[in-house]
Amino acid sequence: MNKLVEPQGLILNISAVERETGLSKDVLRMWERRYGFPKPGRDDHGERQYTPADVGKLRAMKRLMDIGVRPGKIVGLALTELNAMADARTPSRQDPLAPALERDVLAMLKTHDATSLQHMLANQMMRQGLQRFVLDTITPLNRAIGDAWMRGELQIFEEHLYTEQLQVALRAAINAFPRQNGMPRVLLTTFPAELHGIGLLMVEAMMVPEGVHCISLGPQTPLEDIRRAALAHKVHIVALSFSAAFPLRQATDGLATLRRQLPPQVSLWAGGEMTRRVRKTIPGIVLIPDLASTINALRSWRSHWVPQPT
Repeated sequence: MNKLVEPQGLILNISAVERETGLSKDVLRMWERRYGFPKPGRDDHGERQYTPADVGKLRAMKRLMDIGVRPGKIVGLALTELNAMADARTPSRQDPLAPALERDVLAMLKTHDATSLQHMLANQMMRQGLQRFVLDTITPLNRAIGDAWMRGELQIFEEHLYTEQLQVALRAAINAFPRQNGMPRVLLTTFPAELHGIGLLMVEAMMVPEGVHCISLGPQTPLEDIRRAALAHKVHIVALSFSAAFPLRQATDGLATLRRQLPPQVSLWAGGEMTRRVRKTIPGIVLIPDLASTINALRSWRSHWVPQPT
C-alpha cells in the first residue's frame, strides 16, 4: 500500500495549498488561528508560505475529515499517526472482490488513461440513462474512489483526473436536455467553505430529466449572494450540497440564517453526506440524505405547491 508521505518540493502559497489539499483558504486561516496549525512562514510581501511537511499533514487530515473526523481531534497528531488512523478507519478492500467497473476505473486512474475513462463514463451513461447512471454507477464509484484515496492508493492528481472527467461527462449529458422554463426553478450552490461541487452536478443530473429548471452557481457562494440570486431568479427552491467533512454546527447555523433571510415561499433543501449527521429536524429545511431522495422531495414539492399571486 502506498502511504501518504511528506511531499518533497518547493514552498507553496495559500492558493497552491488549497488546490493540493482541497481545504479552502478560509479553513486554513481558521485552523491557524484556532489550533496554531498550520503555522506558515511569510515572504517579503507578508504572504503565507507553507512547507512540504505542512502540505503532507494537511492532506492526511483531509483524508480523515472526508469520513467525518473532526479536525480538532487530530490536529495535534503526527503524520504517521494520521496515516495509521486513516488506515484503521478505511474499509479494507480485496481487488478480486471489487466490482469490475471499480477495478477498471482505478486501473485507468493509476495508468493515467484519461481517454479510456472518458469513453467508459460516456458508454455507461448511454446504457443506463442519466439518472440511473448517477445512482447506480457514479454513487458507488465515488465511494470506491474515496476509499482508494483513504488507503493512499491514489495520488491527489489522479483523484482530480477522475473528478474532472466525471464533471465533463455530467455537464455534457445535462446540456443535452433542452433548456426550458420548467417547474420548479431550483438554485444550486454550496456555502463558502464547501469546495466540493460534484454533488451539485449530480443533483442537477437527477432533476433535469424531471423537467426542473436548474440554476447552478457552483460552489462557495456567500449567504447574502445566495439570497440575492434566489430573488433575482425568482426560484422556488434553494438547494445546498454538503460533503461529509463540512462542520455540522457551521452548516446548521448557516442554514437557519439563510432560512430567515429567504422569503417563506422559497423552499430550502440541504443534501449530501453531512446531513446524515443531523439528529433532529431543522425548522423550514428539507433534509435530503441521499440522491434517490431528491426525486421524492421534488414530487412532494410539486404536490404541495400553490402558485403565488402575481
